[in-house]
Formats: sequence, C-alpha cells, structure tokens
Amino acid sequence: MYRALVAAAVVLTTVAGCSDGAKDTTPSSLSTTTVPAATDAALPRVDLIHPAVRALEGQLGGPQRFFEINATTKLVNLFLSLNNGTMSQAWVFFDGELSSQEAKPASGHTFASSALTFDGATVLDRVREELPTTRLQLFEILGEANDAVQFTIGATSSEGGGLIITVNADGRIATVAAA
Repeated sequence: MYRALVAAAVVLTTVAGCSDGAKDTTPSSLSTTTVPAATDAALPRVDLIHPAVRALEGQLGGPQRFFEINATTKLVNLFLSLNNGTMSQAWVFFDGELSSQEAKPASGHTFASSALTFDGATVLDRVREELPTTRLQLFEILGEANDAVQFTIGATSSEGGGLIITVNADGRIATVAAA
C-alpha cells in the first residue's frame, strides 16, 4: 500500500503547484550517487507536519486518523484513513495550502494526530549530529499496532547508499538499515 500511496502523493505534488523541477524522494528511489554533506542540502520539512495536520483537521472539522504522514524537503503528504481504515485519501500540504485526491482502498494500522509527540524543530538534530555527511530526504510517520507510530528517515549516505533510519520521538537513533 505504501508505494501506491507515495505514487499518489507525487502526483499531488504537481497538482499542489511544485513546478520548480524538484523531485520528491522516497526511500525506494533514493539516489545511489555521492551526495553533499547534510549541511549542504535541504532537510525534510518536519516543521510543517503539525501545521499541516492542524490545517487538515480544521478543514475537516475535527481529529482524524492517518495511515502515514511524511515530509519531503518541499511539502507534507498526509494519508488520511477513511471508513474505519478501509480507504485512504492522499492530501498534500504545500505552501500553506491543502489539496487532495479521491480516496482509494487501503488497509493497515492507523494513528491519531495525538500520537505525533515529536518536536519538529529538533527531531532531526541527533541524526544530523551522529551522521553529519548523510543527506536526509524524507521523514515518515507510519501507523503501528495499538495506535503506536514509527518515525523513520529516508536518507542517502555520503558513500551513496540508501538508508532507512528509525528514530524515537526525541530523535535518538533506534536502527539504521540499508534501503
């Protein structure tokens, strides 16, 4: 389901007005070439996740459930759970505006926005400190069992390999795996 939803989000990026030629990057399409140090590259817009959720919940009239929320270096994708988790509607928050696609069949774990306990201003700091030459490209929040969430970062190492870095809400690295 995730890869299909990411494809929908990339389409929404174009609809949302991202016309500067930038390309959204997902863990499955991370570059395998040498990249500059993280300090030379834009970071995922983690700082926009809470405003995006507030905007969506405000537009829809109250708390919602999500399959996934992710932030790229340009925007936030929100995958809203509908019909008790049987449908997912992809939303994009770009330049302070929301846009969406039609809902599609879905399944998986969901979570409420109350599970978003990370600090958008600092959650990437420890990874940047401990892996300073790694380019952070995507911050992803996935639903897990019992309303839990998993925070992961899609990245490219300075040697060119793709990485999936799982972090705690305070940004401490839990695991690092090859993408």
